[in-house]
Amino acid sequence: MARFEVKLPKMGESVAEATITSWLKSVGDTIELDEAIVEIATDKVDSEVPSEVEGTLVEVLFENDAIVKVGETIAIIETSAKDSEVKEQPISTAIEKNVAEIVQNVADITQSKVIEKTSASGKFFSPLVRNIATTEGVSMEELEAIVGTGTDNRVTKNDILAYINGGRQVQISEKKEIIQEIPAPKVENLVKDVVVEKKEIVKQVVSVVSVNGEDEIIEMSRMGKLIAHHMVESVQTSAHVQSFIEVDVTNIVKWREKVKDTFLAREGEKITYTPIFMQAVANAIKQFPMINIAVSGDKIIKKKAINLGMAAALADGNLIVPVIKNADQLNLVGITKAVNDLAERARKGQLKPDEIQGGTYTVTNVGSFGSVFGTPIINQPQVAILALGAVRKVPAVIETSEGDFIGIRHKMFISHSYDHRVVNGALGGMFIKSIKDKLEAWDVNAEF
Repeated sequence: MARFEVKLPKMGESVAEATITSWLKSVGDTIELDEAIVEIATDKVDSEVPSEVEGTLVEVLFENDAIVKVGETIAIIETSAKDSEVKEQPISTAIEKNVAEIVQNVADITQSKVIEKTSASGKFFSPLVRNIATTEGVSMEELEAIVGTGTDNRVTKNDILAYINGGRQVQISEKKEIIQEIPAPKVENLVKDVVVEKKEIVKQVVSVVSVNGEDEIIEMSRMGKLIAHHMVESVQTSAHVQSFIEVDVTNIVKWREKVKDTFLAREGEKITYTPIFMQAVANAIKQFPMINIAVSGDKIIKKKAINLGMAAALADGNLIVPVIKNADQLNLVGITKAVNDLAERARKGQLKPDEIQGGTYTVTNVGSFGSVFGTPIINQPQVAILALGAVRKVPAVIETSEGDFIGIRHKMFISHSYDHRVVNGALGGMFIKSIKDKLEAWDVNAEF
């Protein structure tokens, strides 16, 4: 018999830790090869950890909601393999390792002088908490005021998410502690702010409890809470404005109908409209690179890579945005494979954290739900997002050298939402006009 250590796997270059959300197996359960043992979550995506061996789960080293670093042992599986085949680590060694890490963490808390890790009052914040705070725009003063539920009152991931999802309101007692540290001339204004916030909290409580016996109260999922917060934050951050344009995609419809069987036989992939649209967007961004930017304070960051996010539906009805990296460097076959792969794994919940990060521009297909067009909310910190409407057969005026006549054409609307702080109407309009021109110029006899 041998003991196999199940370690938290590496989930991407930018992911250093994750939260244990649910154990799928209990101590004493038989584990099959590649069978999921535990569900974990980062601040971006949920996933499962499969077993690399067959055996029996004999020990679980972390409880639900624990934050674990990549590479840490989270469970022990007893296998029938020989000791030489599976590296065994005695429990005492694991305990010594954990104790050593705890001691090191305490030393880091005591000795660290880095402002990003430790506040002026000596309060320590983990890398995950600091990452969430940076992403969500939570200041050091706000972090100081959050009541931590972790060891030594440390602010945990759940604490900061609860603070964010709760409207970023903190206890009045914590506000008073901040008041004592501020010079006298500023105290009066801060007290007024506290009174206003207290009134807002009362209003929120009233709205939550005003239900009757026949109403059903449904707890929002973790993903739903994150999406809700990001949407509200985006509207509060960016000055949203929209431009709309109608596109004649008749040639694309005819081309796809003609090549879809050959495409599937040769490439092993189904060709849909989405990759064609994504390719047109990538080429339009190359033509208008100031759409491919982000805003940081009063500075504009011009992105070199064209990383296209594509909104995909999850099994629970929420949306996730996997990213096609360097989309402008892929041909149509390459984009098709990327689109199909990311969409399929999104539905199965198999995306890796790095695959939903780093997007510079987002495309969402509202037409897949039957919508003619939509006004999507910008995916921060990007400055624009494109919505693809449904492709419809419509009567249209067709201009020819012999005169105009009415015919049936395949048309769609595309909607462009952009941040009017940095993208003016001319740029926003020219960008989607470029996409329209590229789609309408599609060669019905094109090779792939």
